[in-house]
Amino acid sequence: MTTPTSHPDYEVVIGLEVHAQLRTRSKLFSPAPVSYGEEPNHSVHPVCLALPGVLPVLNREAVKLAIRAGLATHGEVRGHSVFARKNYFYPDLPKGYQISQFEEPVIEGGWLDVVVGEGKNAATKRVNLTRIHMEEDAGKSIHDAAIAGDATHVDLNRAGVPLLEIVSEPDMRSPAEAVAYLRTLRAVLRYIDVSDADMELGHFRCDANLSLRPHGASEYGTRTELKNLNSFRSVEAALEAEIERQADLLDDDEPVVQATMAYDPNSGRTRVLRLKENADDYRYFPDPDLVPLQISADEIEAVRAALPELADARCERFQREYDLSEYDARGLTVSRPLADFFETAAKVHGQAKPVANWILRDVLRALRDRDAEIEDTAITPEALANLVDAVESGKTTAKSARGLVPELVAEGGDPLVWIRERGLEAVSDTGVLEAAVDAVIAENAEDVERVRAGETKVLNFLMGQVMKRTGGKASPQVVRELLQARIQS
Repeated sequence: MTTPTSHPDYEVVIGLEVHAQLRTRSKLFSPAPVSYGEEPNHSVHPVCLALPGVLPVLNREAVKLAIRAGLATHGEVRGHSVFARKNYFYPDLPKGYQISQFEEPVIEGGWLDVVVGEGKNAATKRVNLTRIHMEEDAGKSIHDAAIAGDATHVDLNRAGVPLLEIVSEPDMRSPAEAVAYLRTLRAVLRYIDVSDADMELGHFRCDANLSLRPHGASEYGTRTELKNLNSFRSVEAALEAEIERQADLLDDDEPVVQATMAYDPNSGRTRVLRLKENADDYRYFPDPDLVPLQISADEIEAVRAALPELADARCERFQREYDLSEYDARGLTVSRPLADFFETAAKVHGQAKPVANWILRDVLRALRDRDAEIEDTAITPEALANLVDAVESGKTTAKSARGLVPELVAEGGDPLVWIRERGLEAVSDTGVLEAAVDAVIAENAEDVERVRAGETKVLNFLMGQVMKRTGGKASPQVVRELLQARIQS
């Protein structure tokens, strides 16, 4: 199933190149540590600095992670691949070339099924992958005047950090599809412990290739490349801006020039950085210091055997085993820690559906408000299960429990203790509830008659009045039963 294109006059064609930093302790070709926040130029080695006489030595752990990524994305792991020199000059690239893979990457092909949209508007789209190859990262040029003044400083801590470049086919037809693909890819890489994929730290960043063509045309238009997009929001905004720019050019019969573009979030526009280089400009050739990479069938099978249950398989199992909808199951399997949290909480509570509802509605909202992931918070599966049970058993109301979730996420603790200490127990005294119901009926005689006349929705208003009188502590179910009995008597 496909989702509609995002422009009325042109078909949008998008392909993405994602750079994901591998979760290794050391760099791709040296024993220098992979770390974040170190003093500039402290996580380096002579290989990173390109000192004379040094030779690269391949980090085999990085190869295992590349194989994991390939298997998880349904790609073909090549038994023979080759590292090449990609020649270009930047101040933060001391060698004058980047070690990458070109003609013979470690992974070929593959695909991801991506859910675009939500609820009834959701549709699944398959995005094919061209290749996944390994390469080293460059260093970092610092232009910040507060740090470097009028100069440019160079930090080589990042030089040599192992990356996967994951190249998709031009299968996406809208910014929404591109973002959905990126979210899915990031979830997969996290699921299999290949990458932290932290976009704020630059562990997961994207270049986007975009072109337009008339609806129904078979030939691609001239594409431009948007560089270094490091948030979902920036990807969507940059693509929308570039679609508008290219459409305006085509409307005016102006040519789209192949170029590398940057997105300026302040102006909301894209601008040309430089005319696009082609592969010939990089003068690729096999790195003479590295022998071709050989991967045996036994090594591939060993990596396959160590893979965890993947998100798609777990999503299907959640639907089958816990009787959840596909939408709910996908929401719970966006990350492995969240799926683990759900399964543990469901086992403690004994029923999956109410636990799933509380996670998808209240816990995820609290996580979004804190811009946090479930593994970074203090709430435990046992605490959530106890909270859900407290609501279902009538110890507290859903409203009171819902108010505790943000604090449980932030601070942890026992919800039963909090309910007792804060006086959040549900009002169970029948006399108190009956008095509140009688008072509300007496004060709203006209609304009571409307309920008797068949306007059942008005009953919700009366319930709200009773809940207001009891400070939101009354059981809605008991209040409804009392109201109905009084009105019908």
